[in-house]
Amino acid sequence: MKKLTLFIVSDSVGETAELVAKAAASQYGQGLETVLLKRFSHIEDETQLKEIAFLAQQQQAVIIYTLVKSAMRTRLKDECRDKNIPCIDLLGPVVDQLGKELDEEPMEEPGLVRKLDDDYFKKIEAIEFAVKYDDGRDPRGILKADIVLIGVSRTSKTPLSQYLAHKRYNVANVPLVPEVEPPEELFNIDPAKCFALTISPEKLNTIRKERLIVLGLKDDANYARLDRIEEEIEHFQKVTDKIGCKVIDVTNRAVEETANVILGSINK
Repeated sequence: MKKLTLFIVSDSVGETAELVAKAAASQYGQGLETVLLKRFSHIEDETQLKEIAFLAQQQQAVIIYTLVKSAMRTRLKDECRDKNIPCIDLLGPVVDQLGKELDEEPMEEPGLVRKLDDDYFKKIEAIEFAVKYDDGRDPRGILKADIVLIGVSRTSKTPLSQYLAHKRYNVANVPLVPEVEPPEELFNIDPAKCFALTISPEKLNTIRKERLIVLGLKDDANYARLDRIEEEIEHFQKVTDKIGCKVIDVTNRAVEETANVILGSINK
């Protein structure tokens, strides 16, 4: 039975190289007594490579590395050759081949994968937040949100919440109805992060009628009547005046345009 020592060398965390090393070593379970893995993370100095190569020579280790900088890969390869150490470059051949295909030089910046992963998970968390606190389901979301949207029904609060979530903002939205008191949380937040969406009564009347038809209902229901809409907008104006938040007219605006107005405001 043999013992195997693997040195994992990376200019980032080294998780990728370690996973590959474990997957490969697992194919030799019968011939191996033990597998010892030592991870050397965030290696960005060539002098460190010399020290690692010396240790690998002393411990008869195999070096497996993921280094994005070509100069670092070359230095480690030279150190391994001079000391007769077996080494495996996991990243270099792939980076070089992609560079040829794209006719582009790589950025050679460590840790970009982790940045992409963090960005992806932030987006997923923001989308889940928007779903959880959509349509005033839980007023506690108002206090946690980066952006709070308020407005009467059919003013694009939900699609706007999702659009902003894809920009990695936590968004809660609350419908305003005359018969229901607004959540107290609305009056306890910074007005600068609250945005009220308004729309012309005529446009809203058309949108609501179309909505009723889609649902298989008559378009003359109270929900779509102009006098009811005007009552809702009057209530909306009282609430927004009390909060002191920015009011955005979405009558002739696409979701993307409204989002740009909001982002421009909060980024000032």
